[in-house]
Amino acid sequence: MRAEPPGPVRAATLWAVLATGVLSMLFLGDGLAINLLIVAAPATLAAYFASEKAGRRPRPWSLVWAAGGLALLVVPALRDAGWPSFLAIVSSVALGALALHGCRTWLGILLSPLGLFDALWKGSVWGWRGVRERAGSARGAGPALRAAAVTVGLLLVFGALFAGADAAFADLLGDLIPDASPAGIPWRALLLMVGAVGALAAAHTAASPLRLDRLVVNPGRARGRMEWALPLIVLCALFAAFNAVQLAVLFGGYDAVLDKTGLSYSAYARQGFWQLLLATLLTLLVIVFALRWAPRDGAKDRTLVRAVLGSLCVLTLVVVASAVRRMDMYVEGYGLTRLRISVVAVELWLGVIILLIIAAGIWGARWLPRAVAASAAAGVLAFGLLSPDAVIAERNVQRYEDTGKFDLDYARQLSADAVPALDKLPEPQRSCAIRDIADGLDGDREPWYATSLGESRARRIIEARPPTLDVGVCARTSTDSPYTPYP
Repeated sequence: MRAEPPGPVRAATLWAVLATGVLSMLFLGDGLAINLLIVAAPATLAAYFASEKAGRRPRPWSLVWAAGGLALLVVPALRDAGWPSFLAIVSSVALGALALHGCRTWLGILLSPLGLFDALWKGSVWGWRGVRERAGSARGAGPALRAAAVTVGLLLVFGALFAGADAAFADLLGDLIPDASPAGIPWRALLLMVGAVGALAAAHTAASPLRLDRLVVNPGRARGRMEWALPLIVLCALFAAFNAVQLAVLFGGYDAVLDKTGLSYSAYARQGFWQLLLATLLTLLVIVFALRWAPRDGAKDRTLVRAVLGSLCVLTLVVVASAVRRMDMYVEGYGLTRLRISVVAVELWLGVIILLIIAAGIWGARWLPRAVAASAAAGVLAFGLLSPDAVIAERNVQRYEDTGKFDLDYARQLSADAVPALDKLPEPQRSCAIRDIADGLDGDREPWYATSLGESRARRIIEARPPTLDVGVCARTSTDSPYTPYP
């Protein structure tokens, strides 16, 4: 699976790696926001220079993965909430691995991040050899080192003079330049090493990727038509019967169903959602094994497979719609939370996968692995850009306006992204909801490169209208708190 070892590392790659390390040292020590994009830019250039040196031209899908990985890093720059930012960063690394390896198969896409770990040591050794080769050549290294030394010296001297001459310019430098106190030198040195090693791993992978697409899983033994089709046809019949009931309920039969079952409106919704989510996941697993053991003798077998699995996919889409509707009912009764918005997003993504499987059954499945990966990345990006904490706050504030019910205890747990929506609450609910968030934002501010747009917006709102109630008053505020966590 291993490609040929890369040739000597070129100077442009080393300079891009050095820039990545230096920017990591300067910007990554205070938090994560726009600084991730700043650091990712030279790392991307290092990978490009290395692949160009190795004669590997980026393919269209590789460019798509690279652009998607960089786009995902916008989420931490926009959102204060850590959980969508974490998903975006992990997805960005996965897309970067896909861009570097250029995988097309299921196994290649799933295992491509492992190729980055494989390159950590090899990339470091490769880069060190390149540095030694150039350090041994006074002609190649001397001018560059002298130019860098002169540049740094001029910046330090004239920067100090201008800062001493003008207080406003000194404040500007303080905002733009990270703190370089001696106490933080070990941490900054570690960030320098991590950034450089990561960039070298990416460059080495771009020049000599693992050929993970060569890993092949042999198809399962084909089953007879009756043995294969009968269980699936019976399963389709069960799905059809369940969906008939769901469609009846979906078109206004709630009262009759609730009277017959004795369940409340919200209990009926809560009871079914998790089972339907599990049913959707199991259906995808059934489809995977069904395709592995599907009969493959001719056109009739292909028609049978498409008809049975296509019917199962269509019926599963109704299950997805029913699950989403049940969660909507539950949110109407108890409000929106992070868990609920997350599982609805997962259920909707599973529905997209089912639609892709239907399309693959019609037009062929060669593109399906990459389409599923792209849909996952697009879903994570959309989830972060929509700002789930803000959506949760907006939905719950609207519910308060309609019903007078609001869970202050849960609102206090939200991030600064929720402040614009919580600011619409009347007093004393507004002050009680944003007080904990305001306390978290109070104190020393993070540098510009480690401050998200959501945090900046929340600070402006809180500075314009600070909370007016103390903790004791908020503790005595009478609120309706119907939210009960559901496992």
